[in-house]
Amino acid sequence: MLLNFLAKFQLTQNPKLDFLSGLTVALALVPEAIAFAFVAGVEPLVGLYAAFFVGIITSIFGGRSGMISGATGAMAVVMVALVAIYGVQYLFATIILTGIIQIIIGILRLGKFINIVPTPVMLGFVNGLAIVIFLSQIGQFKSPDFSHESDNNHSAINVLFNGGWLQGNQLFIMILLTLLTMGIIFLVPKIPKLGKLLPSPLVSIIIISFLVIMFKIDTLTVGDLASVSGGLPEFSIPSVPFSFETLFIVLPFSLTLAGIGLIESLLTLTLIDEITETKGKPNKECFGQGLSNVTCGFFGAMGGCAMIGQSMINISSGGRGRLSGIVAAVSLLCFILFFSKWIEMIPIAALTGIMMMVVIGTFAWASIKIINKVPKEDAFVIILVTFVTVWQDLAIAVVVGVIFSALSYSWKSSSFINLEKKETISKNESTYILKGSLFFGSINKFKNLMNPINFEEKIINLDCSEAWIWDQSSLEILHNLTNKFKSHNKFLKLHNLGPTSHNLVKKSQESFNINIED
Repeated sequence: MLLNFLAKFQLTQNPKLDFLSGLTVALALVPEAIAFAFVAGVEPLVGLYAAFFVGIITSIFGGRSGMISGATGAMAVVMVALVAIYGVQYLFATIILTGIIQIIIGILRLGKFINIVPTPVMLGFVNGLAIVIFLSQIGQFKSPDFSHESDNNHSAINVLFNGGWLQGNQLFIMILLTLLTMGIIFLVPKIPKLGKLLPSPLVSIIIISFLVIMFKIDTLTVGDLASVSGGLPEFSIPSVPFSFETLFIVLPFSLTLAGIGLIESLLTLTLIDEITETKGKPNKECFGQGLSNVTCGFFGAMGGCAMIGQSMINISSGGRGRLSGIVAAVSLLCFILFFSKWIEMIPIAALTGIMMMVVIGTFAWASIKIINKVPKEDAFVIILVTFVTVWQDLAIAVVVGVIFSALSYSWKSSSFINLEKKETISKNESTYILKGSLFFGSINKFKNLMNPINFEEKIINLDCSEAWIWDQSSLEILHNLTNKFKSHNKFLKLHNLGPTSHNLVKKSQESFNINIED
């Protein structure tokens, strides 16, 4: 009965798998949260507290079970300028406003607009994201002083051109342990009993940590990044002036962070929907993300959004219910309060190996095979979004991809409008069939087709049963053509309009002179 109750609210269908996968995710969250805190220019605990609050609140109130949220690099790189110029208290005020904006978007049910993201953009998104995760893990092969620099040149590829690489035995051991971790993750599922007992990423962490501690192997650990020890987060109102000047400072950053956070979260939600063949709730996710960020701002945390890398770890480890995210967040807080000494002993190589396997699982390898088989516009979008994701960030890449796809669609649609003669009613009257979409992109071709001097008849009936009238530009051209036909002593009339087109034209008749048959 208890399992039925938990399953009804998507808390869990498999408590053991959700618990173990949540614990695995919590271990992977620690170095990420610390690294992103460094990027944003704040203390490590500010990032760790964000991972806790964002993780647990979105797991409970968000729109996608099994998805993991926390402090992210995409948002951190926007925060760094704000913290550097105005200080960390302005960051907390910004995060509160960010959350409010996201809550409003959720209430207004604007999350549905994620459905307009085309498949080529999604493919480019996951490919670019896989490359970004890979490049971020390359930074783990550097000394701690270099691997988490917080300069303004924040593109993922920048990590390759900074100095500070590990040398000699340290580099060799790091590579060896990373490959060993990947091998364990690959092999564990092939061992029937062990594969069902524990998630393979958790097994790899246990084995690698045991080897490093037992044989006193000299390699980087979580403790080399920063201490994860701390107390409970405390409630506080950001120490900023309550004035319009403060609002004008934080509002641009809040709008940017809200947009980036929701784009990354909703795309991650869509990706997990496809993997698990289930359906998340975008508007509810917007609300959950907003609520978590408002809470972060009042508890001295840096805010965040969905984390695709950790979400993929969770899904691949068997975590499907909300319980997995709750366990991950609570475990992270327990690490901070009680188990920091042990967590700091985990080798960075073990966590790097897990993320490398995530890279392999995230990249859409099928897109390489189909790149020369899909329309060239779609192939270009896949490559474009992948490149911009690596060069800039995910949010910019998705916006660029959607805009290019929309322009490409408009260009192709504009050429599909045609006119075909249907019947001659009399010497002075004929009916023509209009085929295609009439909108801003096709009005020039339509104008050429409907030049009055091309028609000998006095009455031209335009059958619109295979046409759609979409926007103000199409109303404007119909109005102009009606008057132009009239100036040539001819009469243009529209017939068989579909319901949407008919309503649009009907509502506009006070402003536009268009003859239609009711």
